[in-house]
Amino acid sequence: MAAGRLPPGALTLKQFLRRQQVLQLYRKILRAIREVPADQDRRYLKDWAREEFKRNKDATEEDAIRMMITQGNMQLQELQRTLKLAKS
Repeated sequence: MAAGRLPPGALTLKQFLRRQQVLQLYRKILRAIREVPADQDRRYLKDWAREEFKRNKDATEEDAIRMMITQGNMQLQELQRTLKLAKS
């Protein structure tokens, strides 16, 4: 294989790094959901997160993916704030 050529289906560096960001966000959301005290709420939030990520798994447009990551981080921060307030 010539230098600089990727096999079909391989991710570019940019795609690989973006994928890592998405996976990291997903893990952070699931960790935050574990802190939810009510079992029913925890299940609902876990199912919601899983469905959102599944629904958007085939997104390829860079701007849309960046926007979704930003929205996901904002929702994560809101969940963390709510959990913090509930504990105090």
